[in-house]
Amino acid sequence: MILTAAAAAATHLKFSELGLDPVALDLGFFQLKWYSLAYIAGILIGWWYLLKLLAQPGAPMARRHADDMVFYATIGIILGGRLGYAIFYQPGLFLEPLSLLRLWEGGMSFHGGVIGTSLGILWLCRKEKLNWLRVHDYVACCVPFGLFFGRLANFVNGELWGHPTNVAWGIVFDRTGEDVARHPSQLYEAGLEGLLLFAVLWFLFWKTDARYQPGKLVGTFILGYGLSRYFVEFFREYDAQFQGTIFATPGLHMGQLLTIPMILGGIYLIATAKRRRERVEPFAGGPSIA
Repeated sequence: MILTAAAAAATHLKFSELGLDPVALDLGFFQLKWYSLAYIAGILIGWWYLLKLLAQPGAPMARRHADDMVFYATIGIILGGRLGYAIFYQPGLFLEPLSLLRLWEGGMSFHGGVIGTSLGILWLCRKEKLNWLRVHDYVACCVPFGLFFGRLANFVNGELWGHPTNVAWGIVFDRTGEDVARHPSQLYEAGLEGLLLFAVLWFLFWKTDARYQPGKLVGTFILGYGLSRYFVEFFREYDAQFQGTIFATPGLHMGQLLTIPMILGGIYLIATAKRRRERVEPFAGGPSIA
């Protein structure tokens, strides 16, 4: 397969020809990278969208709660994402604890970020006596923004490429050191985890009564993400540190194994959401919603 992909590489687009630079702004003494901007854009646009959701009847929290939650969620994303990367992908980082602080060197785990964000939300809900599951529902609708921009940033960085291929849209990623066309798996994930998942959650929130069934929206999110990630991993190159291990086996990539609990949890939340339906009192006043 690699030989076939290499033979076809001459007719495929080379990543270097796209003229993409990981650095968005270079002042000499300071560099701003697209990956950092992706996080910022995901958080800010997600915050804006969350406020639009909260403006609808039956919201589980007020504007002031949302502002506080964005702070806790941001801390959770950074700490959880970095610690998750170290735990799941690079345990050796714990041998040099200061390396965990070097975020600019890259290395974040979505699964760790989810755990960190969820812990931040739980802390806020306990502090403010909010319905933690309904708050998760609303936040879940906003996460695809960050996933979309994050995967685009991965593509701009020329990282997390896919397996060798001879499909027409294959790209030769220079950083591999091989003149071989590969799947642009970053774009597959941006489309599935970002655009498609957002569209599904948008429809459920705005066109159905899903937001009045605690757990249905967040269940849909984690199920949708889990299925998307598991599928794309069949096209994505396994992480180099797992070469020669069971985690390099298709279907058993670390990213796939970590999605299994998400898939099972999502199915459970969706299946049991209807029985949790309750009379919802709008936070900002107005008629109750059954």
